[in-house]
Amino acid sequence: MASYFLLAGPVSRERLSWLVDCLKFFYVTLAPEAFLRPATDGETAFIFFITGDALYSLVDKSVLLVWEIILLLPSTRIVIDREELDLRGLSLEPLKMKYPGQIVDQVGGHKSHPLSFWREVVGAFRKNEPGSGTIGYLHLKSPYMNRPSLYAISCLRAALEEKLSVELYAYLDGVHTGHRNQRPTGSENIGQGFEDLKESARERGLQFLILASEACAKARGYAAWDDGNGVVISTCSIKPFKIRDLRAIVDRFALNHIILGESVSSVRIRKEQKIHPEDWLSRGSESPPIVILITGSPYDTENTSGGLSLAIACAHRGIETRIVFLEDGIYALTGTHITEGEASFFNIQDVINAAAESNNIQLFAFYPSFHQRGVQKNPKLEAVFEIGIKELGEILFNPPKGVRANHQRILFF
Repeated sequence: MASYFLLAGPVSRERLSWLVDCLKFFYVTLAPEAFLRPATDGETAFIFFITGDALYSLVDKSVLLVWEIILLLPSTRIVIDREELDLRGLSLEPLKMKYPGQIVDQVGGHKSHPLSFWREVVGAFRKNEPGSGTIGYLHLKSPYMNRPSLYAISCLRAALEEKLSVELYAYLDGVHTGHRNQRPTGSENIGQGFEDLKESARERGLQFLILASEACAKARGYAAWDDGNGVVISTCSIKPFKIRDLRAIVDRFALNHIILGESVSSVRIRKEQKIHPEDWLSRGSESPPIVILITGSPYDTENTSGGLSLAIACAHRGIETRIVFLEDGIYALTGTHITEGEASFFNIQDVINAAAESNNIQLFAFYPSFHQRGVQKNPKLEAVFEIGIKELGEILFNPPKGVRANHQRILFF
């Protein structure tokens, strides 16, 4: 079994602490044999790919202490993006000397480099779905104000170099990556970058698809005409962008290819967790199950409502979906949220109640996050079950029984 994490956003001590506790649970409960004999290729392994602001966690003393615990666990490795590390003026030489062979650095998104960081990411994650010829990327942030748009281009470029078809799912502010006539100074042109990827895919005989969420695009002024059949035309987006209902994106999630993003994980489903072949006609789902981690406060950004909307759409499509509120995400569950007057939006707790009525969905709240903040869950939100480390570890590393897929997707919102 192999589990891969790609971390590009900030990594707090709190996040790494619950993650290391889940890793300990995995080794003690699900794979105790890893402590008894040396790991070999193909055995239990956790590989962390670190780029962007997540790199600061490797030099921040308070967070580094937790990383060192992770590095002491069996068969664990960290791969860092050397270009992003150098950009930030950071050095990991002391850490590399202390843990030889466990800290590996690769150049970043340099074109055609055989050992680039992003080709390593694509190659590793793809091991969980070796039969798929496609890589997807869920993109949530606008360009230029944030670097993840550059990571998206680098990742998809690396996938093309690996002879894989590529797909981008532009969601929330990610739809801004498709605006026409971008003319940045001092930065790679993101819109042109995606158009170049489309041409590169065509030259290689590979597929290139960009789907942008219709609701997110309309909210940001991109929709100019709707043909009534699910096709939205915008005069202010680049040609490769196809603005479609969220269901079109979720239809791609129902397929078994790897989906990357700013902070994601892929956990391989062990053979003993799958259903027996003779039961396939009566049970199980071929779509990879999905865990959506709600980690941010509910109203300052769209991430919480966006994560919930994506989860509900996945569940409606028949994908086994689990939502976990943790870190600041638990504020969505505290108190009673009230919408004043004739407000035209639902409060987050209304969305949670709507999610609770969906089939194929389960909702959980990580009670250590409540304890750390000195708050409690609203007791009226009965459909959201409070859990601890053991249950969180089960959710992350012990996917639902009866699935036919090879891996589980974990997305951070």
